[in-house]
Amino acid sequence: MNTPRPKVRISRALGIPLTPKAVEYFERRPYPPGEHGRKRRKDSDYSTRLREKQRLRAQYDISETQLRAAFDRARRTGGKTGEALIQDLESRLDATVLRAGFARTVYQARQFVTHQHVLVNGKRVDRPSYRLKPGDFVQIAEKSRTKEPFVVAASGAHATPPAYLEVCLADLVARVERVPDRDEVPVVCEEQLVVEHYSR
Repeated sequence: MNTPRPKVRISRALGIPLTPKAVEYFERRPYPPGEHGRKRRKDSDYSTRLREKQRLRAQYDISETQLRAAFDRARRTGGKTGEALIQDLESRLDATVLRAGFARTVYQARQFVTHQHVLVNGKRVDRPSYRLKPGDFVQIAEKSRTKEPFVVAASGAHATPPAYLEVCLADLVARVERVPDRDEVPVVCEEQLVVEHYSR
């Protein structure tokens, strides 16, 4: 019997599957882990907001410091802070590698970036948190394209790229066309609760 991985436990605790492998476990047991997982609990307002923040962090696999910094940037935009926060996180290089369909999970996308398989505007960038702007090109380095994960990605095995990215999967090249609308971002989160958590 396979033991569920830690990410599966995190998925069940947060109520969202974080990886494709977590989906099957999550469908079987869509309640929090532990002996009290099935019990109905009345969450406080604080714990509800905290859980949304943890959900957001988990989906981008970022630290508390990184999320707080993104929130502070979003608050300074003058628009809707929650929407600006999601847009800021989506502009991360690892998130773009994932959305373009070059990687299966955000964890794999981060690894590809740190292992220097990814170029931005023709230059190697090994920082997953690197922020992209409309007009930027992201591609997999030519020498890396023969590696199995990239051959799989080029076949279109992962997600269908969203409308705000122009992607040529066969060449593993993507262009950021524009800032995404909130409904185009496949992140499960009530971002307004995250804003309330940080604004308290």
